[in-house]
Amino acid sequence: MAQPLVACIHGADPGGRIDVLAPPHVAPVFGAMAGVAELIEVANAHGKAQLSERWRLAKRLRTRGYDRCYVLPNSMKSALAPFLAGIPQRIGHRGEARYWLINRMHEDRGEHRPPMVDFYSRLAFEPGSRLPPAPDPVLQRDSAAEQAARERLGLSDDDPLIVLCPGAEYGPAKRWPARHYAALAALAAEEWPEAAILLLGSAKERPLATEIAALSGQPLLNLCGETGLSEALALISGAIGVVSNDSGLMHVAAAYGRPQVAVFGSSDPRHTPPRSPKARVEWLHLECSPCFERECPLGHLDCLNRISPATVFESLKQAMRHETATRPPR
Repeated sequence: MAQPLVACIHGADPGGRIDVLAPPHVAPVFGAMAGVAELIEVANAHGKAQLSERWRLAKRLRTRGYDRCYVLPNSMKSALAPFLAGIPQRIGHRGEARYWLINRMHEDRGEHRPPMVDFYSRLAFEPGSRLPPAPDPVLQRDSAAEQAARERLGLSDDDPLIVLCPGAEYGPAKRWPARHYAALAALAAEEWPEAAILLLGSAKERPLATEIAALSGQPLLNLCGETGLSEALALISGAIGVVSNDSGLMHVAAAYGRPQVAVFGSSDPRHTPPRSPKARVEWLHLECSPCFERECPLGHLDCLNRISPATVFESLKQAMRHETATRPPR
């Protein structure tokens, strides 16, 4: 969701150099963005000030002589190192009482929740200025990385890949049920027997993926916890179809322009949609949603339970129609 900001900065100053400071767990995504010259990986401990580490980082940044810094997180600590480094322009949203740390300040979202792509990309412009529509996020495919991932997993170049991403870091209220993913996998295996169906996610999601594979009765390839983010990007970028919850991998699939279905429960696709013409969203928008809770406060999780596997399967077929031109869905 930050890639359009990078594109806007690069478009306004094509000769400028853009470096990205990011924690290791998201750095590979920035590495797939056009216009990024260098990645600076710095671990970030949530809830900790890390003052000595930030002071060392500030000294490191000072030697690079940056003219501007765009601070995407809203926390006070995220704006501290650019301030200590003496970077002249420190651009960001108001956030956590950062008046003396940010000197080109944009107002926060307030009660409204604009799309996060717009929220970030507005930082490329003067506060209060009339903004052009933000472009959709775009990531660059890496054919060598795609080939290496297939070779490691024993997949041929001709194997179509269907990727299921059943996890969501935020909590259960964003996760479509395992039994639904399993039923979807069985439908997909029958429709496209030549395809390899992969389960992607973190190590914490491996038990969930194991349950899905067992319930499906299909030879799914459970890769949860067995790939780094770079390899996950390579597999998604070459997929003919992706189904996910509202998660980071959903946005990755959209930025690669993959045919996809995104299943929304407690969150709002008007706020964090998959920005791609090849993306389809399944969201019931019940009276109780979006609630933005980690767990269903009513205990029934109807917003996800009532989205049927057959509905998502039909939506996936529609999204994949142009990708399967030589193997039309039955």
